[in-house]
This record gives sequence, structure tokens and C-alpha cells, in this order.
Amino acid sequence: MDQIQTNQAKVMSFGDWMITILITAIPIVNIIMIIVWAVSSTDNPNRVNWARATLAWFAIIIGLYILFFVFFFGVFSGF
Repeated sequence: MDQIQTNQAKVMSFGDWMITILITAIPIVNIIMIIVWAVSSTDNPNRVNWARATLAWFAIIIGLYILFFVFFFGVFSGF
């Protein structure tokens, strides 16, 4: 019989997600590991996509904070 090989990634288990969330709860380590997971080519694609989405949210939030502070410093610098 012919065997069809699928190129599907293994689903991350409950334990994998528990460890991932535990690591991201540790200050400084979380940022380093999210960057490592986001650029990894050998890690589980589920974790890679999650890390990339997390970095995208970080970038959006930092951008909004910068806009917020620029706006308020601009408004209050005239007083």
C-alpha cells in the first residue's frame, strides 16, 4: 500500500502550553524566549505562530504608548 506522508505539525499538549506559559511568566526570560521561539525554524509551528503574534501585540502596544506620551508631552509642554 502507498503511504501518504502529511506535513502536519504535532499538536502542542496541555503540558507544553503549561510550560510555555510558565516560562513567559518569568520577567526578562519571557521576552528572550518569545523572540527565540518567534525566529525558530525547528520549534513547533503552533508555538512559533503564537510567539510571532505576541511580538506583534508587543509592537502595537509599544507604538500606542509612544503616541500617547508624545501627544501628552506635546499638549502639556505649552503650559
